Amino acid sequence: MAGLSGGEESATHVEHEIRLNDPQTLYRHWEDSQWSPFAIDLSTDRAQWGQMEGEDRDLIFFVLSSLMVAEERITTKFSGLVGAYGSEEEATFLSTQQVDEARHMQFYARFQDEVVAAPDAIAAHVERARGQVSDAFRQIFDVELVRAHERLVQEPASMDAKVRFVTLYHIILEATLGLTSFKFTTDHLSREALLPGFVEGYSRIHHDETRHIAYGVWFLREAVRSRPENAETVRETLRDLLPSVAASLAPPDAGSGRDFEGIGASSESISAFALGGLERRLEIIGVPLSSIVA
Repeated sequence: MAGLSGGEESATHVEHEIRLNDPQTLYRHWEDSQWSPFAIDLSTDRAQWGQMEGEDRDLIFFVLSSLMVAEERITTKFSGLVGAYGSEEEATFLSTQQVDEARHMQFYARFQDEVVAAPDAIAAHVERARGQVSDAFRQIFDVELVRAHERLVQEPASMDAKVRFVTLYHIILEATLGLTSFKFTTDHLSREALLPGFVEGYSRIHHDETRHIAYGVWFLREAVRSRPENAETVRETLRDLLPSVAASLAPPDAGSGRDFEGIGASSESISAFALGGLERRLEIIGVPLSSIVA
């Protein structure tokens, strides 16, 4: 599909131009990609979680908490985009993404119920997880995303509001932050043979997210081509949010000199992966990163 798999573009080159899959094609991919968050075996995860300790467990818990908070937000702050659809095909695909996000939230909640904590309402899991995330993370998900979504709900016909929302949601949250988290977390867990049920569920979520990101890249490229002034909205959104993105990619308790060593990574490698992916996507959209940070 035209999206990002493992952080790599998989678009088709035709006549020296990258052809992205449109919403109808992405909808067809969705029909072939159904899965249940309740069908994944978590028995090994339960046994292993009880044996994990120290910094390794702390860092994984930090990642799990971030995912729980993020998924609640991107599930409940998405319907405005469905209402801002431009065609019936786009509305159909966006409706599938709403279903995907709810499924992802159910998987993370189930993992909390059966592995990390005890059965509870999703809201209780989210509230507990909030204590683990950074101020920069809260700024992006609790302030900027909420504000962008509220504006889109109020102004569904505003292309400026839609471009800002898709830039924030699909390019920053799902691609830059989401794909980076997936790569380094699953690389570590797979290398150490830890939490196989979580890795399976997270990998299925990742597959869904690449389809969502493909839509975001397609939409923004079309928006910039049809109205060049939309490129400035993309730039402004990224200029506003990149400082918080950089801060949210830092490890917990960054001020103490602690790094992501517990998962076999460094802050430098994580930042480089995130920035490299963002740069590639912006080139496809037609808004080079150099035009934003220059």
